[in-house]
Amino acid sequence: MQPVRSADGPPAHALERALLEGAVLLDGGLSNQLEAQGCDLSDALWSARLLADGPGQIEAAHTAYVRAGAQVLITASYQATFEGFERRGIGRAQAAELFARSVRLARRAAGGVEREIWVAASVGPYGAMLADGSEYRGRYGLSVRELERFHRPRVEALAAAGPDALALETVPDIDEAEALLRAVEVCGLPVWLSYSVAGDRTRAGQPLETAFALASGHDQVLAVGVNCCDPADADRAVQTAAEVAGKPVVVYPNSGERWDAGGRGWVGAPTFDPGRVRAWQDVGARLVGGCCRVGPESIAKLAGLLGAATAGEGKGKEGKGKGATAP
Repeated sequence: MQPVRSADGPPAHALERALLEGAVLLDGGLSNQLEAQGCDLSDALWSARLLADGPGQIEAAHTAYVRAGAQVLITASYQATFEGFERRGIGRAQAAELFARSVRLARRAAGGVEREIWVAASVGPYGAMLADGSEYRGRYGLSVRELERFHRPRVEALAAAGPDALALETVPDIDEAEALLRAVEVCGLPVWLSYSVAGDRTRAGQPLETAFALASGHDQVLAVGVNCCDPADADRAVQTAAEVAGKPVVVYPNSGERWDAGGRGWVGAPTFDPGRVRAWQDVGARLVGGCCRVGPESIAKLAGLLGAATAGEGKGKEGKGKGATAP
């Protein structure tokens, strides 16, 4: 694969090289940081609504993670789809611009520091568009081909915006993983594939060994692993991913609280411990961070443990507050 250089960003191949040299720090949950900034995410579009209605809030959230030491920012496109935007009266041309805006906002937040920061465009599962919690179940009743047709236009729109990588994340089953890997074949970008899991299986109940093996034959996949899961499940999955796929492992679990889809809220107590990162590294984790309910404070602790760049480095960060305007 030829190196891809994003507009105003480091070359994508540099991220692949960095993973061979050691751990790279991801950001944390975007939604919890937006809520901490006072944003209402009750809309079916979730954080993607703010691409249209509050882009400055998204940039501010990214900036919080830059200050915490994150080396990779994941865009606010997880729940962004042409279909979802259409239900809000947003046509395809404007929706494509919102996909591009998600990348630009992360790039702008990264632009205030001198160290390398990569931008990964989030490609969430089909179930996220349904906004009914089905991304935690999978098995939508769609074929691999139908899922590929759904994902390909948004993959193309995000790739055209020039991120450094695509994050195929929170994937609940093997069929959707196969569809996503087909959809990204011609995009020219490295990708990581991360499943949402429960115990030693995907959310759809398939063995993780089978799920991770799907990525082993794809050179485009720079890392494979798990996200949006219980930290204890992540512990077990990291070693399985390293053994089966023969690739760097990506791991960014939730806080340990559980999402109640019916009540649309988090329940339970947090169990995320940044100290787990040592054990993850020992068995092959190279892209590490947090997902839902893991905020900048936890990412800063991970940065300290990893020796990553910490808050206060760089210049020009003062202008990235809530009132920032969209590019």
